Amino acid sequence: MAEPQKNVYELAEERLDIIFKEFDNICVSFSGGKDSGVLLNLCIDYIRRNNLKRKLCVYHMDYEIQYSMTIDYVDRILEANKDIVDVYRVCVPFKVTTCTSMHQSYWRPWDPEMRDIWVRKMSAGCMTVDDFPFYTDAMWDYEFQMHFAKWLHQKKDAVRSCFLIGIRTQESFNRWRSIHLARKYQMYHNYRWTSKIGNDIFNAYPIYDWKTTDIWTANGKFGWDYNHLYDLYYKAGVNIERQRVASPFLCEAQESLRLYKVIDPSTWGKMVGRVNGVNFTGIYGGTHAMGWQSVRLPKGYTWKEFMQFLLSTLPEDTRRNYLKKLTVSIEFWRTKGGCLSEETIQKLLKAGVSLEVVNTTNYKTHKKPVKMDYLDDIEISEFREIPTYKRMCVCILKNDHACKYMGFALNKEEAYKRDKIMEQFKNMML
Repeated sequence: MAEPQKNVYELAEERLDIIFKEFDNICVSFSGGKDSGVLLNLCIDYIRRNNLKRKLCVYHMDYEIQYSMTIDYVDRILEANKDIVDVYRVCVPFKVTTCTSMHQSYWRPWDPEMRDIWVRKMSAGCMTVDDFPFYTDAMWDYEFQMHFAKWLHQKKDAVRSCFLIGIRTQESFNRWRSIHLARKYQMYHNYRWTSKIGNDIFNAYPIYDWKTTDIWTANGKFGWDYNHLYDLYYKAGVNIERQRVASPFLCEAQESLRLYKVIDPSTWGKMVGRVNGVNFTGIYGGTHAMGWQSVRLPKGYTWKEFMQFLLSTLPEDTRRNYLKKLTVSIEFWRTKGGCLSEETIQKLLKAGVSLEVVNTTNYKTHKKPVKMDYLDDIEISEFREIPTYKRMCVCILKNDHACKYMGFALNKEEAYKRDKIMEQFKNMML
């Protein structure tokens, strides 16, 4: 008779068994959201149930602008468990992506030059730039996390360090790929829910296979404390799969930014003057005006003409950024071609699109490279695979400076920045 299948809670407990036995330095990355909250509660519960005589490191990146309820939750859970947690609450002006503004592609929490208009005061006991010798003004938030891992490992004089992160593969394809990628290079003892990030330093994802319903089941079953912001999200009619606690200025958060006005009006009033474009995004995020739902073409325009109009309204640096990406993309589709399936190719031919199919490719795919000019628009289900001026208009309306919606590759400057980060990453492995 086959053994009964283990549930996600039992599997997570098995992973924690391995982590707490194998690593002398364990740190939970805690944002104040539902996933990292459950992960932290799992670890706290594990330590108390097993009567472990050790402390758990908790790493919280404080982005200055957060819901008051999130800050209250972070304060509450850290205070309630101060006997077993070693807290690293970081208030540093690293660069953070923003999609609220056509004028700027990033903002800085705790920017010393904007101290007079900070949304709130720094929390007591937080750590600042003076505590981190590796910090530079050019550093993005994700770079800071990478360097923090090595810094803490050395500070603790650890044999092996494990950083626990509450990502779940249900949330996005990128997260699924980070766990299941066949070409995953370095793990801890071949555990696919781990990744090596430095010499004797690993990331672990103990709840990667949990669903959103599992998160709320655990909170209810064990009576764990959680961020009550989610109660307000629920009352506001936000689907449980779309309830997120993250930087409010990311592209993914545009649609819900307006909720700040209702849920946390005091914070909202301060946000409006803190980051460019917040009020406009709060009003029009999730609407046609910012590229959400079905974007409407103004009467008398083609999509190419509308794109040119939108570009004419932008600051010079922003306009140049979009034009550079567009020029490279147009040249790519004309000379090399993008890979499309046979079904998509037939749909384009049926629609009368002029194209050239290349039957050989170096890419490992069954799709074929197709050379073609940019279209104004096309109504097929594979719309997001086809180069159109309408898609470019959507990027501009969303303030999508990296043109993620277009699936653009990095330009030379962005690739250089990425390579620089990867070089630092390699140095950490030494």
